Amino acid sequence: MARDFFGRDSRGRREEDPEIRVTDRRRILLDDDEDPERQAAAESPNLKPSYVEELESRAQAAEQKTLEVQARFEQLRKQLQDETDETRRRLNRAADERAQREKADFIAGLLPVLDNLRRATDAAEANAAADVIAEGIRRTAASFESALAAAGVEPIEAVGESFDPELHEAVETIEGEPEDEGRVISQHTRGYKIGARLLRPAHVKVGRHTAKANKAQD
Repeated sequence: MARDFFGRDSRGRREEDPEIRVTDRRRILLDDDEDPERQAAAESPNLKPSYVEELESRAQAAEQKTLEVQARFEQLRKQLQDETDETRRRLNRAADERAQREKADFIAGLLPVLDNLRRATDAAEANAAADVIAEGIRRTAASFESALAAAGVEPIEAVGESFDPELHEAVETIEGEPEDEGRVISQHTRGYKIGARLLRPAHVKVGRHTAKANKAQD
């Protein structure tokens, strides 16, 4: 590049003069004015210690983990509730089916009773002998008792037993010997129970010692 007598180039600068750079401060100030939040953030230093930031990070992670665990718990709870409801419905269906089977078995056990009743009726209408009719009635009673036994029904022992107000109902008393005091002499109707449940008490006649009865009256 051509230089003059003083060593200056065509731009008027000397070779040893450093290049001068000019920064447009107006542009910088204009940009800072357009984003005050960034300017404030740049001017405000982070005053939180590193351990506080770490604790906050751990707290956020723990909160997220808690939310995940709660969501999983709700999912398992719903699944368990659905399985419980399904089990309940299945047990109810099984109980209904068992009740229907037991009812059908009991009715089937009563059919021979009906057959014997019809035979006894037919024999009576045909003027059959009394012993034939009596035999038909005995078979009917035996069939009915067999059906009750198959259903778990048991007769209550009464005659000759000591009077038990839990099982017997006294409908009459009769004077007797000392050993007959408080003892069932006879029964009017038989009592029945199923398991520990009393279906009907036995209606009985209870003995009472005469001397003791007179003493009680005196």
